[in-house]
Amino acid sequence: MKLELKGITKRFGSLVANDHIDVVVESGQIHCLLGENGAGKSTLMNVLYGLYEPSEGQILVDDEPVTFRGPGDAMAAGIGMVHQHFMLVPVFTVAENVALGAEATRAGGFLNLDATRKKITEISDRYGFDVDPDALVEDLPVGVQQRVEIIKALVRNAKVLILDEPTAVLTPQETDELLDIMRQLKANGTSIVFISHKLREVKAVSDVITVIRRGKVVGTADPSASTTELASLMVGRAVNLTLDKAPAQPKETTFKVKDLVVVAPNGQRVVDGVSFDIAQGEILAVAGVQGNGQTELTEAVLGIQERATGSVTLDGKELLGRPVKEVLRAGVGFVPEDRKVDGLVGPFSVAENLVLDLYDREPFAKGIGMSPAKVLENAKAKIDEFDIRTPSAGAAAGTLSGGNQQKVVMARELSRPLRLFIASQPTRGVDVGSIEFLHRRIVAERDVGTPVMIVSTELDEVVELADRIAVLYKGKLVGIVPAGTGRDVLGLMMAGLTAEEAEKSATDVEGGAHV
Repeated sequence: MKLELKGITKRFGSLVANDHIDVVVESGQIHCLLGENGAGKSTLMNVLYGLYEPSEGQILVDDEPVTFRGPGDAMAAGIGMVHQHFMLVPVFTVAENVALGAEATRAGGFLNLDATRKKITEISDRYGFDVDPDALVEDLPVGVQQRVEIIKALVRNAKVLILDEPTAVLTPQETDELLDIMRQLKANGTSIVFISHKLREVKAVSDVITVIRRGKVVGTADPSASTTELASLMVGRAVNLTLDKAPAQPKETTFKVKDLVVVAPNGQRVVDGVSFDIAQGEILAVAGVQGNGQTELTEAVLGIQERATGSVTLDGKELLGRPVKEVLRAGVGFVPEDRKVDGLVGPFSVAENLVLDLYDREPFAKGIGMSPAKVLENAKAKIDEFDIRTPSAGAAAGTLSGGNQQKVVMARELSRPLRLFIASQPTRGVDVGSIEFLHRRIVAERDVGTPVMIVSTELDEVVELADRIAVLYKGKLVGIVPAGTGRDVLGLMMAGLTAEEAEKSATDVEGGAHV
């Protein structure tokens, strides 16, 4: 089935999310929409799937104009979508989830799950999905849940499959399996629209790459194009994708975590007996699929997890149990994973956000009030130093782009002498150019002798920044390995294997053994 988007424009008030976009997806083609977060890719696909109505333009299926009033119309036309955040009911079985919205019935109107189970088994066998129709979704690994979403679309006879950032929650091995599945679907005639910002995956599987920047198509490329060329198209300027950093020179070990346990309100140990340390002048990167205890770990160190036990010491002093303000005053810089919720006060000015943790101290405090002149002076210096693109220091922080918001948070946290720097998802939703800048600043903090802990679900980022890598799985630390450890080993550790088991398994696979 051929799919064409012609002059698609989508406005939200004065914001133009999609600006006269033209894309043609040929039958049996994997067509990638490449662009940074916020470029307009997902908005475009929501228009295609009937979730949004285009302000201008038209959609053509096999050269015939179509109008979608909702996802039902899109599915009826042969278009299926696997969203970045899965649309599954955890307490239902695979068969029940697949049947939802397209229930097969017996005489008398009774639900016929047997017919659904048969379809699931047929599709699972054809593509090697290995999915049990009677398994509860909440018991399935994330990679298998994604296959259930794909099965849902195929059961509804999807000829075009939209995959929106499909590898965001997968281990490297699960990512490789998904890319193989995409190739099989293509071989069977299914067209795929692959939305991503990950250059390695795009080059590995795409037939055609359309690059979107700020809501517009800025070019098309062949997968043989270099990562540097693709990154330059995404950002609009030349980008250096390789971080130039000297080997770490670790000194005294001043940050120590011992037997840390964090218990969720439901009684589950979301951080389960974790111990590690970080020396001055080194970066420890914490890797793992999102939701394996990383958030709770960093929150426990900062003092915002009440149900935490164990020991967290900095310079020999216990941090656990101390108020957040005291932890920050002990010299901890903290970049949270969600800058909009936890890192910034959106309506406050850039200048005010740059002193959120120092507003009551000299030189920014004068008696019981703030010193506006000193706050503005600080803001001008930091805007220049961190290349924050803002109309003025008085502009509301919430009006800046994601990359510039992240620079505001990073500038604030690095604007005082630190004894420990923690950055959680430091470049999430940030353009390639800003990633380059932020990575350099993180390494610069290491090089002045600060212990640095990075938490990231982006394996490329972990490999790029780390001097050592700690891997979390279901709240447990499965191992700490040196920088340079292979991606295959790290991926197996992210799936729960110890470092020793992962090394052996990876070696066996290379040697051709059956594992």
